[in-house]
Amino acid sequence: MNNLFLFGTFGFLEGMARIMDLGATLVVYNDSLSIEEADKRALNSDWRAVGDDLRSAMNSYAESQKTED
Repeated sequence: MNNLFLFGTFGFLEGMARIMDLGATLVVYNDSLSIEEADKRALNSDWRAVGDDLRSAMNSYAESQKTED
């Protein structure tokens, strides 16, 4: 699942730095310019996840039908 577009991604070294970041100065989010843009991005991300799930289910079903034949 890759539905975390609001959160910044970070690697191992930044993760280690966050342990020492007592003031939460390294906390960064992917901001949107407006509420509408944030909503649009969230809905797009949700529908993309639904599409990925449907695609995965259809592929699994197609593979199971091939093995039965």
